[in-house]
Amino acid sequence: MENKSEYEGKIVNGVVVLENGDSLPEGTRVRVLTVETASTGETLGQRLLKFAGTATGLPSDLAENHDHYIHGRPKK
Repeated sequence: MENKSEYEGKIVNGVVVLENGDSLPEGTRVRVLTVETASTGETLGQRLLKFAGTATGLPSDLAENHDHYIHGRPKK
């Protein structure tokens, strides 16, 4: 009977290092599948810039009077 378990880890200096300090007995046969990271190559700023100008229904003077709209202070 085949006992299968799933572990995750990273390659460090050419060796698979399992997360959480897990280890397997010497000689254990394993299958390694790579997991792609979700990196787009864009910075956070570049990704957020896609949403610039998409908010609707905001007052035209929000940038200047944000303290008024957030905290109720008098408008400038």
